[in-house]
Amino acid sequence: MAYTVGQVAKVAGVTVRTLHHYDEIGLLSPSGRTPAGYRRYDDADLERLQLVLYYRELGFPLEEIAAIIGDPAADPAAHLRRQHELLTVRIKRLQEMVTAIEFAMEASKLNIKLTPEERFEVFGDFNPEEYEAEAEQRWGDSEAYRESNRRASRYGKDDWLRIKAENEDWGRRIVALLASGAPADSPEAMDLAEEHRQIISRWFYECPYEVHTGLADMYIADERFTAHYENIAPGLAAYLHEAIHANAITRA
Repeated sequence: MAYTVGQVAKVAGVTVRTLHHYDEIGLLSPSGRTPAGYRRYDDADLERLQLVLYYRELGFPLEEIAAIIGDPAADPAAHLRRQHELLTVRIKRLQEMVTAIEFAMEASKLNIKLTPEERFEVFGDFNPEEYEAEAEQRWGDSEAYRESNRRASRYGKDDWLRIKAENEDWGRRIVALLASGAPADSPEAMDLAEEHRQIISRWFYECPYEVHTGLADMYIADERFTAHYENIAPGLAAYLHEAIHANAITRA
């Protein structure tokens, strides 16, 4: 059976632009084309795409994915065993990682040395102390949490206002990009995802790509964070999640 590029994109949960890119770099070229030149994918192409997406989700660069699935000595069972091994390792690492440290940035600004008036100017009606106990219980043993706490304790009102302004400016730009229809794996979206990562690293704690993608997973897994981004713009949580993963795959 033959499938159009639109049908494959819908079934696989990727963008048409992504499939075009995979074709351009030789990672997944369709087995056929119509007389008019339109791509047509068959069942074998879909199986290859499934492997590509497995390894992409695991954080492999596209060049390495091409080498892995292009190995003529590897059979489907070998790929499944490899995926199982890699997923098992990743699950263990994710369980040990502090994937939700962003509470230290967005929710639990611990040791904030501000007067009540300054707190209201920076945070409005939001009270960071409501999340302090939860954040410390869940992530207090992590170095990233301690580093975020150390930095936050040194910030004054002007620092927090600069952080707020940076985040609001970044937020306006990513909402505008989402509204423009640009794909989440477009260069512009990935640039904003990278900027998001750098804001965290600059103000709170070093945020490598693995931690950043863990935070992105939280945006769609934790209803509080999903609601936060959805209140800014419908679809933003999933859009940012995909952009962060695409950026990590491209730059890591």
